Amino acid sequence: MALRQSSDMMKFKEALKSAKQVVILSGAGISAESGIPTFRGAGGLWRKYQASSLATPGAFRSSPSLVWEFYHYRREVAAKAHPNAGHMAIAQYEAKYGSEKSISVITQNVDGLHARAGTKNLIELHGNLYKTRCTKCKEVLVNDDSPICEALAGRGAPDINVVGSDIPEKSLPHCQKQGCGGLLRPHIVWFGENLESNVLEKAGEAMSSCDICLVVGTSSVVYPAAMFAPQAAARGAIVAEFNIEPTPATHEFHYYFEGPCGTTLPLALGD
Repeated sequence: MALRQSSDMMKFKEALKSAKQVVILSGAGISAESGIPTFRGAGGLWRKYQASSLATPGAFRSSPSLVWEFYHYRREVAAKAHPNAGHMAIAQYEAKYGSEKSISVITQNVDGLHARAGTKNLIELHGNLYKTRCTKCKEVLVNDDSPICEALAGRGAPDINVVGSDIPEKSLPHCQKQGCGGLLRPHIVWFGENLESNVLEKAGEAMSSCDICLVVGTSSVVYPAAMFAPQAAARGAIVAEFNIEPTPATHEFHYYFEGPCGTTLPLALGD
């Protein structure tokens, strides 16, 4: 297996060398190597809740304080994490070859680690933990204050014995725009919501024109991102998957490199 992986890596690197339009599609796996919880599968609970039960418009309407405690926890965890060797390999590859190739990074992650590693041409499909959107005026703002409001200081611990949240809505983050004052929500695409049309369009353009695609740390089961790489492969683009284990889409791709992204990506993208 190791010999085959080595041979495939050499072939992939040759294909990458001649590629003019490169897309890197990343998911939770690459950030898990930096200590970011995936909130998927066994053990993916915050307190007694599944993320899918909190990351919804309905949950925010019924208990905005509980949802904000969850996202405050996620913001704090992400802020303490650092980009790993996989993030750095992607950013360094873009910095080195971005002037001669079109390189796009499309991520399903919301933790900001790609940007902190130095990636410039970044498409964040599902939003960003450090952006908020006003529920009234709809303005999107960057906010990396810790905590984002005083009422959330010391809150959000994943203690299974803590139930609900008693923070008054008036103490949660609110829009500071003159004459607005609307309740802010995390600028995240929640379950049951559509991706922003301009973001989806930008991602679609990159995927439709790439001649090589790297699928990095994603299970290929969350739509619409799950269809991006298989569609690229179907039209003739070379697709290489980098994951710690095979996924339902692995058989549709040209290459599969098993192992942590922090190990395989520097080999694939380095000289």
